[in-house]
Amino acid sequence: MNNNYCVIMAGGVGSRFWPLSRTTYPKQFIDFLGTGKSLLQMTVSRFEHVCPIENMYIVTNELYYDLVKKQIPQFSDEQIILEPMRRNTAPCIAYANYRIKKRNPDANIVVSPSDHVIFDEISFIEHIKSALSCVENNPWLLTLGIRPTRPDTGYGYIQYDEKN
Repeated sequence: MNNNYCVIMAGGVGSRFWPLSRTTYPKQFIDFLGTGKSLLQMTVSRFEHVCPIENMYIVTNELYYDLVKKQIPQFSDEQIILEPMRRNTAPCIAYANYRIKKRNPDANIVVSPSDHVIFDEISFIEHIKSALSCVENNPWLLTLGIRPTRPDTGYGYIQYDEKN
């Protein structure tokens, strides 16, 4: 049994990208790069190298169910977790993790936004796989991040101790 799972968060309204992104058609469903794939489709494709498709879940708002089904038809209804209302990141992650842990108590779970553009996908996938092997036999919560290039109040920061 493969214990690697992925939760893709796709419930945001993408208001910072208005007028391209609208509440009825937010940025995760848009093909910004002209590749023929939306940001959500690119995210699903990226994680197919990390875990089997049946171990992936998309958490989204009820309003976006049809958009998800149209763009990711290979996902079953069980793999599309609908939020009855937007409550932001923590409840989204908690609910998805609860559902997965009921199915597989030994699950190693990667949580990812659906709207990131990753140019070096090979390196990204290698880092994700390495992180999953670290947590496989340890009860750890592991966070990956990048060094900020500028201060920005729109993002969270990870403070860490170089010794640990």
